[in-house]
Amino acid sequence: MVSIAVNKGRDNVAMLGIGAYRPQRIVTNAEVCETLDSTPDWIFERTGIHNRRWISGDETIRSISVAAGERALTNTPIDRSKIGAVILCTSSWLKLTPHGAPSVAFDLGLNGVAAFDLTSGCGGFCYGLGVAADLIRAGSFDYVLVIGAETMTVGLDPTDRGTAMIFGDGAGAVVVGPAEDNGISPTVWGSDGENAEAIAQDVDFLAYMNKAQALQGTDPAVEAVGRMSLHMEGPKVFRWAAVTLPRALSAALEFSGVAKDDIEVFIPHQANARINELMKKNLGLAESVPIANDIENTGNTSAASVPLAIEEMLVTGKAKGGQLALLLGFGAGLSYAGQVVTLPPAPKEPSF
Repeated sequence: MVSIAVNKGRDNVAMLGIGAYRPQRIVTNAEVCETLDSTPDWIFERTGIHNRRWISGDETIRSISVAAGERALTNTPIDRSKIGAVILCTSSWLKLTPHGAPSVAFDLGLNGVAAFDLTSGCGGFCYGLGVAADLIRAGSFDYVLVIGAETMTVGLDPTDRGTAMIFGDGAGAVVVGPAEDNGISPTVWGSDGENAEAIAQDVDFLAYMNKAQALQGTDPAVEAVGRMSLHMEGPKVFRWAAVTLPRALSAALEFSGVAKDDIEVFIPHQANARINELMKKNLGLAESVPIANDIENTGNTSAASVPLAIEEMLVTGKAKGGQLALLLGFGAGLSYAGQVVTLPPAPKEPSF
């Protein structure tokens, strides 16, 4: 009988280096309120956001993905030729075909490696981290570059009170590879497709193209094609989060084999500062455990949120490389993913 080969992987994996890119343009609450019916204080009270970053000039989803990936490679003590795969976690790449990861890999001098996009909304990075760790454990690759990148403002309706004040742009990346001690726990992940439309693009591509075709030759002042944008049913998402996320966090701790009292840092998706503080309290983490608050000056950057928050905590000294952190990404899908990790070293080349 013919014997088919089996890969032999590594049991212990970890994040070995991190990099990030924050767009140059800083957008204050006051600027958002120039087109949104709100006030700067109200936005901060509801979201915890003072400022966010928006792309400008020649910045694109491709350029910021490459910049974050380049910094992660620079901050990791391995030769980039050892990278076997690039996972681009994003929901805002502008084309379905070609997908983004091969182009990003090419720009990083990694042409020819396995490269694919992973779309899972705001939970995308934690999904990508779980996939990367399992690919290495399975023996498919030795090292994987995971990039979370979003330009959420490209599809933003500046008059939508549910989204316009929240989202920002940015990119974060990590190199995942074998380690002496395991630094990434099994991932706890799940989804709720029954309520998927609670966070959704307002029109699908076919309907948009049909509308554009039907309106050809008409006066845009009378009826414009408009633009596709993201909308969110805040109360429905909040109810889902209130029920689902505490269970997810508890399961992540249980699967990790780490006691709650051993967690040294809490880094949830930067969706809302108030919700994150509530999650920490409900989970029963010690008051001394620092919680990521990158949302205050970066906003909600969807799949880029968690790596940007990790980088900010390492750069500012709120967290240190080697500490045990509980991660959780959640959002569109509705989906979530979380794991316990050992934080990578602070970057030699930070994003700010």
